[in-house]
Amino acid sequence: MEIKVAKSAGFCFGVKRAVDMVYDRISENGGSGEGIYTLGPIIHNEVVVSELAEKGVKILEKKSDGFYVSSGHEYDTQVRKITEEELKDAIVIVRSHGVEKQVFSELQKTGATIADATCPFVKKIHTIVEQESKNGADIVIIGDPQHPEVQGICSYCEKQPLVIDTPDQAKSAVFAPDQKVCVVSQTTANYNKFEELVEILSKKAYSMNSVNTICNATATRQQEARSIAKQVELMIVIGGTHSSNSQKLYEICKKECENTYFIQTPGDLHLDYPKSVRSVGITAGASTPNNIIEEVQDHVRTIF
Repeated sequence: MEIKVAKSAGFCFGVKRAVDMVYDRISENGGSGEGIYTLGPIIHNEVVVSELAEKGVKILEKKSDGFYVSSGHEYDTQVRKITEEELKDAIVIVRSHGVEKQVFSELQKTGATIADATCPFVKKIHTIVEQESKNGADIVIIGDPQHPEVQGICSYCEKQPLVIDTPDQAKSAVFAPDQKVCVVSQTTANYNKFEELVEILSKKAYSMNSVNTICNATATRQQEARSIAKQVELMIVIGGTHSSNSQKLYEICKKECENTYFIQTPGDLHLDYPKSVRSVGITAGASTPNNIIEEVQDHVRTIF
């Protein structure tokens, strides 16, 4: 049996940078995560978040009346409001997806030591929409309105942006005849969908500037996943359940290979997969550690 593993699978630059930033702080803290917090899960991978929780790293969440803290363990649903004294002594690492502008500002006022792990490619989008909206343009963001990256991008717009994720939403968009429009994308968006939606929008806005802000690593990963899925009889996509880029990889692969399966860890592999396959493809989202990819590859050999 042949196994094809995508070369682009696994941690992207922004995710590796964010995770390394947390582990560097743990090392500086004598190997302990006590007093270290991430503002939201550092990346969308439950395994990584749980490993950090085991070391004592906790997760901060902003609510209307302040910051709240949880352990980060999946099985622990307890959340409590963090005290001002705790925050003053805390090291807070902003997640790779970024955070709303106003939340970052409120965090700065607490006196906490802040380490910003926002992906540089996400920060670039913040700069674009902030400048374009100040110049009077309507901002259109192609992406998932519920995703933290998109919510963060929205907060840098001077006025409420339009977030679209489907062709129907693009067709429903209305712009004034002389209105300038700037279109950007969530970094992990599907490139083909981005092109499709931009094409629809271009017929509705006479002065439109579209900026392809999909991360190059994302585009490469999607192209390679599609290519491998066309060549194999069974495709495995590894990623966190909340990982947008992993879900998009699954969608792409499913179109090319009917036997496509989405898993988080080797333990999710099932013995009831088709056994007559002669080729298996493996890819993984940007938040998947290399060790999990290797474990899945080894486990696949024992199943087929």
